[in-house]
Amino acid sequence: MATSSSLLPVLGLALLLFCWLLSAADDERANKSSGGALIWATGKDETDLLTVVDSSVEDEADELSGGFSSLDSMLQWAIGHSDPEKLKEKASDVQKLSVEELIKRQVEIKELMERLKTPSDAELMKIAITDLNNSSISLEDRQRALNELLILVEPIDNANDLDKIGGLLPVIQELHNADPGIRMTSAWVLGKASQNNAVVQNQILSYGALTRLVKMVYSSSIEEAVKALYAISALIRNNERGQELFYLENGNSMLQEIMTKPNVDIRLQKKAVFLVADLADSQITNSESLKLPFLSDRIFLKSVVDLTSSSDLDLQEKALLAIRSLLRLTTSDAIDFKDFCGLDIVLERMRVQLDNLTSQEEQRDYARDMESLRREVAIIFDQKLEQAMPVPT
Repeated sequence: MATSSSLLPVLGLALLLFCWLLSAADDERANKSSGGALIWATGKDETDLLTVVDSSVEDEADELSGGFSSLDSMLQWAIGHSDPEKLKEKASDVQKLSVEELIKRQVEIKELMERLKTPSDAELMKIAITDLNNSSISLEDRQRALNELLILVEPIDNANDLDKIGGLLPVIQELHNADPGIRMTSAWVLGKASQNNAVVQNQILSYGALTRLVKMVYSSSIEEAVKALYAISALIRNNERGQELFYLENGNSMLQEIMTKPNVDIRLQKKAVFLVADLADSQITNSESLKLPFLSDRIFLKSVVDLTSSSDLDLQEKALLAIRSLLRLTTSDAIDFKDFCGLDIVLERMRVQLDNLTSQEEQRDYARDMESLRREVAIIFDQKLEQAMPVPT
């Protein structure tokens, strides 16, 4: 058994660390208000979780937990960052304490360090998921839990862990919540988690969330509709199974309605035509992938071409990019683009418009870039048209 003389140095240093931690925390609390607190918990009881942590103390805890492999190294660091004279005074006081008192202080240090420890991303996700599964929490707490997940799922490793810890289904279930704000954020979380992530895309698709997301695009809440379309785009990007399901859900009708219906929010139109370009590019890149017949349907093509008449230059550019991708498809017909969509007339009108814009200094660079894209589209169109025309005998 260790003697009191052998315990004193170690426990004495432990007490010094304890005093340093407490004095540092007390000094910072005296100088700062609680307004900068970080709130972690939402539906948990205060006795279960530390809900408010002073930002200065949290910084110290991060440094302690992240840079030391043992209590001894922590103590050495604390000594190096303390006033030598104050340490001498504390050491003198320590010598007057009994071994039992020193052991008690050591336990208090351990408890303090545990309380100051910052939760990992996985732990924070579990807290948020627990809140979503709690039917008795307030709407505000439910929204806060989703907002936390929105940030946490951005790193791909965290997104991959979401289903493993039982988080995907609760988020998908929130797509049916009565509150449009909750539905919107749930769709946003799913889109963020599945972006460029085939693993999460397939998990969400397997749970059947795409059906609900397509319906949400028709919502009277514009914010909900925009985030639902964002989630759909992220979910089916470069995902053949997702694109097949999108087609089976009449996603093409949804896109066409957005592009043609009057008074549709322009953000929806931009996302819709961007998705059209993305789907066409996917078909070009993966020649053996599922063919989406609506991408060569002349009525659908005209819906895209007509967007170039918008007064919004950004929407014009996105429509032109989509037209370029659609022209490159082997299944699209140049004759349809000319005779039914009037693409030749559209391209000439844009040339005149862009020429006028170059006279405006603030629009000059943008107009030049757009003209370069317009010329590229015109060249592809002419080549495709030439190939489609019968060779004279």
